[in-house]
Amino acid sequence: MSQAAEPTGLDLLELDIDCRLAEIWAQLAPWEGRPMKLADVAVFMRAAYGKGYMDALGEAKPGEMLSEHGYRIPQRKGGKTA
Repeated sequence: MSQAAEPTGLDLLELDIDCRLAEIWAQLAPWEGRPMKLADVAVFMRAAYGKGYMDALGEAKPGEMLSEHGYRIPQRKGGKTA
């Protein structure tokens, strides 16, 4: 029996994003049982995109989620690092 490898930064980032998306997906429960239309998928995508912005604005330190998972924080326009 082999031991599982340590998760990579990408694995942890994906998990973090998946947990955030699950919160939005749960709000779609009233739509359960009917086929989703393209417009429904668009609603989900816009909500997820907006949630990403809101989560980023709520970080105590800009770029915190990225740095926690080993990614560099991209420079803002004008050359300043977040």
